[in-house]
Amino acid sequence: MRYRFSTGLRHSDVTPASVFHARRRFLAGIGAGVGAGVLGLPGAGRAAPDITRLKPNTYEEITTYNNYYEFGTGKEDPAENAGAMQTDPWTVEIGGLVERPGAYGMDDILKGAPIEDRIYRFRCVEAWSMVIPWNGFQLSHLLDRVGVQPGAKYVAFETAVLPDVMPGVKRNVLEWPYREGLRLDEAMNPLTLLATGIYDKPIPNQNGAPLRLVVPWKYGFKSIKSIVRITLTDSQPQTSWNMSNPGEYGFYSNVNPEVDHPRWSQATERRIGGGFFAKREETQMFNGYGEEVADLYAGMDLKKFY
Repeated sequence: MRYRFSTGLRHSDVTPASVFHARRRFLAGIGAGVGAGVLGLPGAGRAAPDITRLKPNTYEEITTYNNYYEFGTGKEDPAENAGAMQTDPWTVEIGGLVERPGAYGMDDILKGAPIEDRIYRFRCVEAWSMVIPWNGFQLSHLLDRVGVQPGAKYVAFETAVLPDVMPGVKRNVLEWPYREGLRLDEAMNPLTLLATGIYDKPIPNQNGAPLRLVVPWKYGFKSIKSIVRITLTDSQPQTSWNMSNPGEYGFYSNVNPEVDHPRWSQATERRIGGGFFAKREETQMFNGYGEEVADLYAGMDLKKFY
């Protein structure tokens, strides 16, 4: 694992994709021969060998096939339209049931944050998937720093609304700003990441610069982009897709092949980059991270709480 305490990446810091792949194949080999824990990712370690055996998608695939409706509903729209968004400076309002509320700049947010390399399988509700090498730090690190008050049960997030550079917010596709939320125990899980980069490069605008959420056992729309507000609350927050169509999108949005979307099956997925005729893969419960997160939902009816 790599820890970096700076607030940004220089060109000299960037690892070429070929080197990144080689390093990950090496780590995967160690994991297969010695045990999963050698990767040193708290909570993620047990799943790491399976994930690292999957070849990550290319940087081009990751950054040109996106859902980011603020920039358009087409998969290519974000890459075409997001370049004008300014992400420096950037401020995140953190409030609600926290000990130290306030407006935090990126320097404050990243101060002392242990930046890690993590390869996560990323699954979209539309039945496509990628494997993405993220750079980021655990959300729990930030929440610990601002101090979670005892009454907090949920974490709510909001995305920036910038009509001058986001053509999508002028359309009534969703109610803006984009909102998401997690239960506090989900937010504190070691797998839950605030991502700042991809392939050791600063995260591009179309992928959620400068700060986005990554929750690998949930469908991709839970991983809110370009965060400007984080609020700790004692009640379940509203989430954009659930507000838009509660019959299709639940609050939890866990990857569950046994719960179909009303308009398509979730039992299989198509890996982006494999070609149109590539064999579909069976969808794994909790996207393959069940060992790490299934206990969060013990006793819950996962078809009711979808």
